[in-house]
Amino acid sequence: MPLDPDTYLTDRERLRGDVNDVDAIMSLTNRDSAAEYSLVSSNFDSLFTWNYSKGTRPALNKLYEKAKTSQWNGEKDLDWSIDVDVEKVVRELSVAAPGDAWIRQEAEDAGLLKGWGDKEWLQLGIEAQNWRLSQFMHGEQGALICTARITETVPWYDAKLFAATQVVDEARHVEVFAKYLETKLTGYYPINAHLEALLNDIIRDSRWDMTYLGMQVMVEGLALAAFGFLHMLTNEPLLKSLLRYVMADEARHVAFGVLSLKEAYEGMTSAELQERQEFAFEAGIRMRDRFLMQEVWERMGVDVRKMVEIQLRLPNEFKDFQRLLFSKIVPNCKKLGLLDAGDGWLRQKWTEIGVIQFEDWANTGDEYLELDHVATDREAGALAS
Repeated sequence: MPLDPDTYLTDRERLRGDVNDVDAIMSLTNRDSAAEYSLVSSNFDSLFTWNYSKGTRPALNKLYEKAKTSQWNGEKDLDWSIDVDVEKVVRELSVAAPGDAWIRQEAEDAGLLKGWGDKEWLQLGIEAQNWRLSQFMHGEQGALICTARITETVPWYDAKLFAATQVVDEARHVEVFAKYLETKLTGYYPINAHLEALLNDIIRDSRWDMTYLGMQVMVEGLALAAFGFLHMLTNEPLLKSLLRYVMADEARHVAFGVLSLKEAYEGMTSAELQERQEFAFEAGIRMRDRFLMQEVWERMGVDVRKMVEIQLRLPNEFKDFQRLLFSKIVPNCKKLGLLDAGDGWLRQKWTEIGVIQFEDWANTGDEYLELDHVATDREAGALAS
């Protein structure tokens, strides 16, 4: 297994203490980035349900019906003939990220970028774009595995039906991100160690609701926010279209998690909810850490530890992107009752890392229909014909 078990367990302790402990962050690395497979052992029960009454849970049935009409084909519905000007894409994204200028100045002042000119900064942008989309792709494979498990472990018939449609969605997402990386960019990066640790945490847990919380609400929620941010910033037509299609699916997936967990959590004890609060916070920090781009700095020959330290010192006024990544997660946690369960432990933690302001934003259980571009486009096409 690529992740070192000892440092992995040490890092889990860090998530309950000093989340900015650079030594702990740096200790978690992917030891074998060239590995073709990664084994994660787990033990869970597969549940048959013999009640085939469709629509027992109307909200889930509505999602299932929407999923059936919103399927798309990555080969046919995306125009792969489009030439991608990677350098133009990188320049557009760099203009929209003022925090990058601060990081650049700090790195130059620390003597980390000696001899760097426009060529090196352009290459950094290209590597960062490859890395960013690579982590999206790896996360989608994690969702593929987790949703396949949900079809086995969730006890509700309506939930099993929807989860089966999500398995197809996730396979399609892995497919299109991989094709974009291989044909339009320069290939992909191995999975980031912090993302891999989170996926391993989710997969190892045998409880079906933890799979929902970790993947459907946390990982998919962050992905939905990140896709939306990138979709807003980029003018590259193929990527913009790809993200638009994927976002339509992801919104349904997050809504699926919120609707299912809301019912499950209503019957849990305070101790059980506290465990879910802690898991949600740990997942949030792991996802924050994955964006430190350790693999990119290493490939560019820059002192990784010092660059991580600089990024963790980023002033509040430049943290919009990092905080927006939680814009779907925090309101969904509130919808689930996790924000203020017990003594409000999770509210305090989200406050400490500066993301509590999103608590009253729309939760995905209410907004997924607005993001269903696939069905909307098809309906418009049918009317036009």
